[in-house]
Amino acid sequence: MNESQLILADFIPRKIQNPQTIGLQDIDIEKLFKLASTKGQPAVSYLYIATNIESVFKTIIQKVNIIKAAGGLVKNGEGNYLFIHRLGKWDLPKGKVEESEKMREAAVREVEEECGITVNYLGRKIETTYHTYIMHGKFMLKQTNWYEMGVNKVPKLVPQLEEDITEARWIGKDELNLVKENTYPMIAEIIKKIK
Repeated sequence: MNESQLILADFIPRKIQNPQTIGLQDIDIEKLFKLASTKGQPAVSYLYIATNIESVFKTIIQKVNIIKAAGGLVKNGEGNYLFIHRLGKWDLPKGKVEESEKMREAAVREVEEECGITVNYLGRKIETTYHTYIMHGKFMLKQTNWYEMGVNKVPKLVPQLEEDITEARWIGKDELNLVKENTYPMIAEIIKKIK
């Protein structure tokens, strides 16, 4: 929800500063999104704690339109990672899953289309993330499955300009602060998985 987050947990997370605890009756994703989108509204971490989090989550997402997407954390032959610059922020390549397409297939297709490369290795699913936005006046929840990927050597990158990607770049572990300073919270979480 913009820079705000809704955290569902069965424990009290330590690294979240000043979370706003909420009750189950207050969890309306669209309402929280609109509040977070209010001009001048600071980013907030909303926290709901319960023992049956998976059940709560399923109940919450039944009420919204879900767009399925897939993408990758791509490593090249020199150990650098692929990032794209889109709409003023660093991001990872991803895109919508087409009808009758499997998530893993979509992840590879989207990475290849958005960066002009061929993926040589598709590995395990790293994580599933969720983020909200408005499309054609409707509130949407995007579910993205992220996968480990690899390419041989260091292929030249060709950003897909029609998808608003202005730059595609191989970034080393020692340069990840460049990305962390200007990315989305969910991408920052995926970056933490880089060892």
